[in-house]
Amino acid sequence: MKLFDTHAHLQDPRLAGVVDAMMDRARAIGVSRILSCGTREDDWAPLTALAARYPEILPAYGVHPWFIETLSPDWVNALGQRLTENRAAVGEIGLDFVVEGLDRGKQEAVFLAQLRLARALKRPVSIHCRKAWGRLMDLLKQEGGLPHGGAIHSFSGSMEVAQELVRLGAFLSFSGSITRPNNHKAKKNAAAVPPDRLLIETDSPDILPENLPGPLNEPAHVIQVVTTLATVRKTTPESVAEMTWNNALGLFGDG
Repeated sequence: MKLFDTHAHLQDPRLAGVVDAMMDRARAIGVSRILSCGTREDDWAPLTALAARYPEILPAYGVHPWFIETLSPDWVNALGQRLTENRAAVGEIGLDFVVEGLDRGKQEAVFLAQLRLARALKRPVSIHCRKAWGRLMDLLKQEGGLPHGGAIHSFSGSMEVAQELVRLGAFLSFSGSITRPNNHKAKKNAAAVPPDRLLIETDSPDILPENLPGPLNEPAHVIQVVTTLATVRKTTPESVAEMTWNNALGLFGDG
């Protein structure tokens, strides 16, 4: 079984000193690729170093909406250079209308700048969205969808939103949150996602699956997502692994 964790943050300072052991555990259960996503300018260099050290790690570079106030004046050019040098995906980018105090106009401007950069460089994107589904779809439609593909990470929207995002070129990724017994909406949606648009992720070191000790999540725990998806889709873990591996490889490449 080969597994592709399509969203993690292995450069997170909370994981300093434990990445070697985590990677060993990931390999042991078949995790062969991990997309580790940058969130701000300060973590792009550590991410590059991490990807150089571990062949399983593919880097993605971007500015998360939580960090829009940390940007340097030349951040777009710096991001473009980093992407060009590393042939990387663009992410984690997006909109977050849950956290108070985040300027929505600035979020949208930063998101659009990165979406346009991805289109210019013909790169896929990894998108964060919380309580901003209508606005996200408006902006994606305005920009002509996702011509080079993109993952909606830890998808939490409605069935109608899922269908529209798929039409716009998106893949839908499910995280450890789907393992929670009361997360009926995610389970229902995951069962209905077209097989060629389904992805798996951990969001390590966050979103620990149900009934695991923690406190931090890690790529090996993506197997919990696989087994839950197999149950809700009435298939086998091996089938989910193969389907999501092929989807992720087609979207994010092989490094």
